[in-house]
Amino acid sequence: MTDQKTDTQVSSDTSRTDLHNNGSSESLAAHVRLSAEKCFDRGLQFDDAGKHANALAWYRKAADQGYAEAQVILGWHYHTGEGVPQDDDEEAVRWYRLAAGQGHAQAQYNLGVAYRDGDGVPQDDVESIRWFRLSADQGHAPAQFMCGWMYNKGHSIPEDEMTAVRWYRLAADQGYAVAQVTLAWHYHTGEGVSQDDAEAARWYRLAADQGDAVAQQSLGCVYRDGKGVPQDNEESVRWFILAAEQGRADAQHDLACSYRDGNGVPQDYVQAHMWYSLSASRSSESEWADSAKNRDLTAQRMTPEQLAEAQSLAREWEAAHPRDP
Repeated sequence: MTDQKTDTQVSSDTSRTDLHNNGSSESLAAHVRLSAEKCFDRGLQFDDAGKHANALAWYRKAADQGYAEAQVILGWHYHTGEGVPQDDDEEAVRWYRLAAGQGHAQAQYNLGVAYRDGDGVPQDDVESIRWFRLSADQGHAPAQFMCGWMYNKGHSIPEDEMTAVRWYRLAADQGYAVAQVTLAWHYHTGEGVSQDDAEAARWYRLAADQGDAVAQQSLGCVYRDGKGVPQDNEESVRWFILAAEQGRADAQHDLACSYRDGNGVPQDYVQAHMWYSLSASRSSESEWADSAKNRDLTAQRMTPEQLAEAQSLAREWEAAHPRDP
């Protein structure tokens, strides 16, 4: 938390001129930029302290001076509603557009998302890909991924798997986990590239090592099935556990199967029932039936005491892992 004295000092810094610059436009511009950066940094301090309304006042001082970073974060606050009476996507887009016009890659990406989803602007895939491409050409990994996705789905442009893969690879090479998972899937299926299970496993691991739950579950399947790696049930279970603990319903189901059958872990019906229950509670409607059926079949092999223990463990796990609102 900062004190009144510091706050006053920043205000003073943003309004005075440097008497030693002889009034040159270059020096004045440099001073204005320095003042904008100080305002922006002050906003970050308030944001870190959870005082979002105060942060917005400082961001706006910087944004009104044309400071692109402040314009982007101000837009984000209006999009999420943090620090403002209510979210305002039109106002968010206005600030994004100002920063995007200065060539700010994140702002261009955010504007692409706005046009993709119709948030604050009419939905427009053509405008969306235009902004994604401008951002992607600057090396912005999420925008590169979205270019791949647009080519993958054929939104406003001809569907082209090979071009999609090229964009995914650019983002994946920067360590963008979502792109790494998607690229792995393309190698697994052979869409847009030559099918290659070893290459799929490599990309899944890169994303899984970053904590991506989809990649962890997929890597568990890779080791379980021996696709592109030596078959290894213990390694499979290790990855299923990591993904299951993050709430991935498919990984919870796969882990339950491992406990039920004793693959990679000692057979344990209590653990199997617990993970089937958790999977069923978090599965989509179309996937719920499989987990529920396996849970009920497992229950038939259990004593009343074991069943009570499994149900208790499931409740404890749910209490320790609240779902996102």
